[in-house]
Amino acid sequence: MQTNPDVNLEHLLGEIREEVRATAGYTGRAELAERVIAAMRKVPRHAFVPDELQPGAYRNAPLPIGHGQTISQPYIVALMTDLIQPQADDVVLEIGTGSGYQAAVLALLVKQVYSLEIVESLACAARQRLQQLGYGNVEVQSGNGCFGWVEHAPYDAVIVTAGAPQIPAALVEQLKPGGRLIMPVGDRYFGQELLLLKKDANGRLEQRCVLPVLFVPLTGTAQCSWV
Repeated sequence: MQTNPDVNLEHLLGEIREEVRATAGYTGRAELAERVIAAMRKVPRHAFVPDELQPGAYRNAPLPIGHGQTISQPYIVALMTDLIQPQADDVVLEIGTGSGYQAAVLALLVKQVYSLEIVESLACAARQRLQQLGYGNVEVQSGNGCFGWVEHAPYDAVIVTAGAPQIPAALVEQLKPGGRLIMPVGDRYFGQELLLLKKDANGRLEQRCVLPVLFVPLTGTAQCSWV
């Protein structure tokens, strides 16, 4: 069992700050917004990992959650959250709910989170977990993230927590002018980059590579159209 979550959490936050400083040459970010750190502090990561892995819940590392999926490294969760610059009135789309951890962090920072998970059993478990923990502004649905969630579009930001060769066109279409999209792009075995895409007020796109990463692959891409 987790012996002292509070102590381990503060140690984790210290490691996140150190890694942010160490990767500033890639990311352009020597520190994260304090409200992002505050959200990371409030979310009980041990509640989002399998029982047998809870002793390692506050390590700065990804952990398996079944079905070939993982809960992302806390540093990456914090960085991706920070890079979309979440605002209190934002509506955010997440692709790849997993255990619900990233959605929980976002829920403390924005107005509404819509999250899609292609594995139905993971979607159901995450939905129940988020409801039990009181994250009432997160809606989880099982579905193919390549097509987005058009009913609630457009979104102020989109976070994709699985890698793909390119950015799905539907996600860019569902992004508001002025919005940001972040996702890992590239081949899992030959190199992925965390890509930040911005859509300006006129709909023009600007993108930059942020950091080399390694994510599980986005599934359900056979019928996907790419940017």
